[in-house]
Amino acid sequence: MKRIADPDRQVAYLAYLNRENEFQHHGYSEEMKQYTLMQAGDPAAVEESQRMMRKMLPVGLSTDPLRNAQYLFVANITIATRFAIEGGLDAETAYNISDMYIRKLDPCRDPEEVMDLHREMFSYFTARMAETDRKKTYIRPIAECVEYIEAHLHLPLRIEELAEHVRLSTSYLSVLFRRETGMAFSDYVLARRIETAQNMMLYSDYSSTEISEILAFSSQSYFIRCFRKRTGMTPKEYRQKHYARGIRAAGAAGAAEAGWR
Repeated sequence: MKRIADPDRQVAYLAYLNRENEFQHHGYSEEMKQYTLMQAGDPAAVEESQRMMRKMLPVGLSTDPLRNAQYLFVANITIATRFAIEGGLDAETAYNISDMYIRKLDPCRDPEEVMDLHREMFSYFTARMAETDRKKTYIRPIAECVEYIEAHLHLPLRIEELAEHVRLSTSYLSVLFRRETGMAFSDYVLARRIETAQNMMLYSDYSSTEISEILAFSSQSYFIRCFRKRTGMTPKEYRQKHYARGIRAAGAAGAAEAGWR
């Protein structure tokens, strides 16, 4: 396979084209919203995923509009599959759903057919997640807090702002949060940030420094210290050990791509 000549220059040129076309990639938290909603079995995930898919169609991963849409579909279903597994769906079932929909890409003859298939795929995953036994059902104020935390992991979080969000006193919410989740608020937030960082190490090309910044850690050294304490290894060691598992879907994507050629 012919290598890309001067990739830094190519990246700079793409950035120039995007500015000229007034296009900007969406942020990480915006991208993750559709998958978080799907994982929770929320029907709003379907329209959110369609909105994001249409937003990404102009990116131009291929000069062929159909293939471009297919590439985006495979990227989306790969992430959706991982979120479904983490949400409690049996891994084999999730992978089989992914394989089924990737195979259904072949008969698509235009981008709109891919969009229809994308809607069907996200609807099915969302419905399956709604049926999946949840690991924990919280009382309403704590459920709202958990949802708020998931949507704001990229920002500093204080229990005072959540107390205001759910209209409870800080002291009462602190007691309630520990009783429901089994963890102090700060410990819960840190655990979710590290779990999200683990996913990003597996399924993205973000550097350790970028991940620590995206997830609002106060410093790179603090992020590494917290990561090592929870996983037993540094972010670099974790990626080296587990990254192959995170990109395993590339094989399925490659097989699907071979069918498009």
